[in-house]
Amino acid sequence: MTVEDAEVLWAPDEARIQRAWLTAFTEWLSKRHARPFDSYEALWQWSVDQPDLLWNAVWDFFEVRSEGSRAPVLADRKMPGAQWYPNTRLNYAEHAFARASSTEPALVVCNEVDGATEVSWQDLRRQAGALAHTLRALGVGPGDRVVSCMPNRAETVVAFLACASLGAIWSSCSPDMGTGVVLARFGQIEPKVLFTVDSYSYNGRVHDRSAVMAEIARSLLGLRAVICVGGPAAGTIDCGTLDVLAWDDATAHEAELVFERVPFSHPLWIVYSSGTTGLPKAIVHSHGGIVLTHLKTLGLQHDLQPQDRLLFLGGTGWIVWNLQVGGLLVGATLVLYDGNPAWPDATSVWRLVDTHRVTLFGCGAAYLVQCMKARLRPREFAALQSLRAINSTGSPLPPDAYRWVYDAVKSDVWLASISGGTDIASGFVACAPTLPVVAGELQCRELGVAAYAFDDNGQRVIGETGELVVTHPIPSMPTQFWNDADGTRYRESYFAMYPGIWRHGDWVRFTPGGSAVIYGRSDATINRHGIRMGTAEIYSVVESLPEVADSLLVDMEYLGRPSLLLLFVVPAPGRSLDEALVQRVRQAIREQASARHVPDEVHAIEEVPRTLTGKKMEVPVRKLLLGLTAVDVVDRDTMANPHSLEPFMAHAARLSR
Repeated sequence: MTVEDAEVLWAPDEARIQRAWLTAFTEWLSKRHARPFDSYEALWQWSVDQPDLLWNAVWDFFEVRSEGSRAPVLADRKMPGAQWYPNTRLNYAEHAFARASSTEPALVVCNEVDGATEVSWQDLRRQAGALAHTLRALGVGPGDRVVSCMPNRAETVVAFLACASLGAIWSSCSPDMGTGVVLARFGQIEPKVLFTVDSYSYNGRVHDRSAVMAEIARSLLGLRAVICVGGPAAGTIDCGTLDVLAWDDATAHEAELVFERVPFSHPLWIVYSSGTTGLPKAIVHSHGGIVLTHLKTLGLQHDLQPQDRLLFLGGTGWIVWNLQVGGLLVGATLVLYDGNPAWPDATSVWRLVDTHRVTLFGCGAAYLVQCMKARLRPREFAALQSLRAINSTGSPLPPDAYRWVYDAVKSDVWLASISGGTDIASGFVACAPTLPVVAGELQCRELGVAAYAFDDNGQRVIGETGELVVTHPIPSMPTQFWNDADGTRYRESYFAMYPGIWRHGDWVRFTPGGSAVIYGRSDATINRHGIRMGTAEIYSVVESLPEVADSLLVDMEYLGRPSLLLLFVVPAPGRSLDEALVQRVRQAIREQASARHVPDEVHAIEEVPRTLTGKKMEVPVRKLLLGLTAVDVVDRDTMANPHSLEPFMAHAARLSR
């Protein structure tokens, strides 16, 4: 059965619809504006037609705390450059504690080695207050950058909240990222303080990172101090003349957590999304934009409520970590997991979901596909009574995986495939608790998100595949890119194809009812398991090997294909691509860039196709490998070496079989 058959796998019963925050919001909104909303699609249409009314309604419904005037809501509507709530001040961390519970923990912290520990809301606040005191003493204030290379543990959440309470700017990388990748990110923003661990456990092994973290710390200009959380190796980090504080010392001073209210557009965090060339894009999101958007997304779209428990698998360098922490805004408990979800075996995380009464479980689509291919049947070894919803993101979830969830996991579960990104820290096309689930489809466009499919002529299309675009601003769009003073890189990233309209770089098809199918990336950015990395970052690693003269990386994820990452290398003169070199290439990428971006296949070629100006022709080669003809994808007169396309046509024939 195909997606077009509209195979409904689940629909909410009346009890679930009535308990949903979206239902309460819709009824409240109908009374407020004296108008009915007879469907989600009608509510969505109103939300994009009346953004001022929508976002003020979200503000009031969730009782956002602020000072100053809320008028105007949107002082400037142009994109880029929209100005939201210019006369309002607030603080993210204040809202993280606004719905604190006296009966449920704020955090349940799990890893591969130790039993779970709970952190109460009171203790979370105490630690954040103590750490904020230390950061002030180190000279950290509003606008200063604080960075982290820590895994998904309680201390990382504490550090972020302490940073946010001061109005300082948070930025995070996973501790398994290579030195060059981390410095390409943190080096752009000149942080004052680095949070790190000396080691971490993954897949049953202890990984000592003390030397790597010391090198990173010594390389960051302007860094004043390192705050170190002890890991399983109990090592030391030698940072030369830099102060290194132990976590226990940094949180020893009792101090009240004070919230510095900042302008709505004040930077909250900097996250990274790589383009195909140059340094990673340092994307700045605001306090106000994230507070409003995460309340809407987590509360209304995902129906995350107080007393719920949220577990989202993913490292601290993936935007889902930021989204998961947003669960605190609605009073939910975060269940943090640090480690390999398949350690010591494939049943581990599903048992954890059961043991810790997780109500909403999120993961990359690749994880669900892996479980399906392993013929895992969680319902046979875990009761999963509390599990109400599963979120899938990072890449399109194939219809077979939808069916596997309802057959092998739980028949009465809301499976929500969502598509958004680092760029907006939220979803464009996502879910609603009042709508049915159709195999292979995303349920709806998020409220306030004017998302459409554009054809090659820039016209809206329904029932056809096109570019995912957003025609009106939303609060969580980046306020800027760091070190992009005139906004050139920002405009080139999203607005070059359609001036004044956000083009995201995904292929999408919208149905007449408003649901959607995402088909993968339309550009050359490599998106593996939710982590975007530019090809330039992989090239810098591969081409640093003396045996490699040149390289080209292509991700074949498109139109329902699973991700297939192909690396083509030009061996250095006198060298050949043997199995030993293939393993060295893979190991270098794993250690120096990202374990998630290790290629599935490595092939030798004589030349990388290039334009007359010397650019690698990644997108044309990708289209060629997907089955288009050379005439359709490139004008050979624009190429420096048109004969270099021949090997890729042979690979295209192989892939089509």
